[in-house]
Amino acid sequence: MDQAMHPLKEGTNRLADDFRAVVSDAEQLLRAAANQAGEGYAEARERLEASLKAARQELDTFEDQMIDGARRAGRATDGYVRDHPWESIAVGAGIGVLVGLLIGRR
Repeated sequence: MDQAMHPLKEGTNRLADDFRAVVSDAEQLLRAAANQAGEGYAEARERLEASLKAARQELDTFEDQMIDGARRAGRATDGYVRDHPWESIAVGAGIGVLVGLLIGRR
């Protein structure tokens, strides 16, 4: 079960890390521009700061939802497999046969 969820978790973590890096770079750029810009940019800078703060909060919420959803899906799958072991074995074998046929055609 953990092996099946690993690629999803890995992809979600990479997406979250990339988004954090973009937000961090934008914050650094904002700080650098604040040192060189005059008063005319103050309002735009404040709006950007508010947007970055909202983006960080949205990312945290999204990450929590993804983790919660993955856990619920894992529990549901685990429960189904425990309740219906033979059906699960048959489905797994069927998928294995299909994958084998598709690979064998190449």
